Amino acid sequence: MAPTELGDYLRGRRAQVRPDQVNLPSSGYRRVPGLRREEVALLAGLSVDYYVRLEQGRERGPSAQVIDALAAALRLDEDGRGHLFRLAGLSPRARAAAVPDRVDPSLRQLMDAWPDNPTVVFNRAYDVLAANAIGDALFLDWTHSRNLMRIVFTDPAARTFYMDWHEVARNSVAGFRLGYGEAPDDPRTRQVLAELLDRSPEFAQLWTTHDARGKALERKRFDHRDVGPLTLTMQAFDVRSSLGQTLIVYHAEPGSPSREALALLGSLAATG
Repeated sequence: MAPTELGDYLRGRRAQVRPDQVNLPSSGYRRVPGLRREEVALLAGLSVDYYVRLEQGRERGPSAQVIDALAAALRLDEDGRGHLFRLAGLSPRARAAAVPDRVDPSLRQLMDAWPDNPTVVFNRAYDVLAANAIGDALFLDWTHSRNLMRIVFTDPAARTFYMDWHEVARNSVAGFRLGYGEAPDDPRTRQVLAELLDRSPEFAQLWTTHDARGKALERKRFDHRDVGPLTLTMQAFDVRSSLGQTLIVYHAEPGSPSREALALLGSLAATG
């Protein structure tokens, strides 16, 4: 049988776990990065043959108990665990509909009510559906694309705009894969995926790690051409009224140079 998404994910994730992370000896020659198949089977309480069949796509009906044990063995966080359950067909996936492209007017009004906080809404494909004025100003009015994944991986300016580009790239791919796992038949998400696999070797390499992780509270550093360095805290919220949409809100620490720079950016946005 051909490999499955589940098998690919298991193979990719065990490559990311070091033996010492799970209290296994790491001495001696190892042909593979991370854990061996037999080590994953041992940690999950499965037979090696059964685990091999899961990776190879010859076993397609694992129980919830098996998937739970594998999630623990591979040290998956809640996002990774949920992704694993979806790949195993043990939790519902979103229907294969077009990615929502309409932002509720009341949400737009809320975003505009935060003139000092850059806010954006994007969908599973990372298309920016809405932004307030300072959000557009922060991201340089999106001159290259309205798709965040394209900006990160195909716009040369992104390498200097994001001061921690490699971390941003890794987190972006993890978030994109989580959304793809929720709705793998979504046509727009598949279109963006195919384009990036073709155009960006760095995206393609990160895609093979099978990291699936949603956005959370984090700090981001920007080097903005108009106001200089900015360190902003990012909060992410699911838009419950439109499944697949995410609201991102940025803010700067009170009294910090970044707060002053953000205020200047807001003034520039307000005056056009």
